[in-house]
Amino acid sequence: MVNWFNYKTAFIVLLLGGLFQSSTKKSDKLTWGFFGHKRINRIAVFTLPAPMFGFYKEHIEFLTDHAVDPDKRRYAMEGEAQCHYIDLDHYYKVGENPFDVIPRRWKDAVDKFTEDTLQAYGIVPWHIVQMKYRLQKAFEAKNVDLILKYSADIGHYIGDAHVPLHTTENYNGQLTGQRGIHGLWESRLVEINAEDYDYFVGKIKYVSNVQELAWEAVRASHLALDSVLRIEKELTKEFPSDKKYSYEQRGNTTISVYSKEFCEAYHLRMNGMVERRLKAAILAVGCIWYTAWVDAGQPDLSKLQTVPPSADLLKEFADLDAHFHNDKHFGRICD
Repeated sequence: MVNWFNYKTAFIVLLLGGLFQSSTKKSDKLTWGFFGHKRINRIAVFTLPAPMFGFYKEHIEFLTDHAVDPDKRRYAMEGEAQCHYIDLDHYYKVGENPFDVIPRRWKDAVDKFTEDTLQAYGIVPWHIVQMKYRLQKAFEAKNVDLILKYSADIGHYIGDAHVPLHTTENYNGQLTGQRGIHGLWESRLVEINAEDYDYFVGKIKYVSNVQELAWEAVRASHLALDSVLRIEKELTKEFPSDKKYSYEQRGNTTISVYSKEFCEAYHLRMNGMVERRLKAAILAVGCIWYTAWVDAGQPDLSKLQTVPPSADLLKEFADLDAHFHNDKHFGRICD
């Protein structure tokens, strides 16, 4: 593949493009949270080669804002929730390697465990493969609505696959007396530290096996899970409860949050884990966008660059937003 993009130039463009103006309203639930998912999609735009960059840069606000749509759909659409995670520990016993136990190919996994079981315990690595195919077909059809929608969505699912707590039944520490750790790891730490991260993520490449990329993301996340839980437990023993938590004003509401002191200690002791997973997610998103475009025959996106999303697509998103903000499960998005 030809390397079209100069990454030093990309960083200058990234800064001028207003990376850190990503919309993070006080009303947002910061669940790679809303904040993290938006940042992943936004920065991934700047990893793309010239033939793609103009189109994606033109629509960067759309891709940023709609990075969180899959979370909004979780409680509005049947079959959505399981696309965000995989409970690997359901399938293996202590001492076993989950990646020896679980077949990577969907058909083989269905044959071994049944589709109902897979759906019950999460399908994120297989769903990423399906989403890549949908994006490829959208490129082939030169359908701007679907290119934008699937690009935003696939960025979300890839981001989720890079979160250790999305690979376990103990997703919120509820099985180990650590309830709230999910929001702490993927939202609170990113919210506090994101401006200090190094966003040089390396060069994107064509991915010949998207299934392997998705499973590698899940594997690396799961390998980090033990440290995520263990370090939080260790720090909790060291911090009195009145030092572990503090209160912050969010809009008109005062809420209890993990204190900045606790977050800083946790972040430091994990030795850059959150930043590494965030950067890996950004690079993976760029690689999959690029791969889908190449597999579609590298269509000329410059002719689509100024085509806005259709009124039908914007209405679809407006209806989703209305349902999301009125849904009784709204507060559970951070769980």
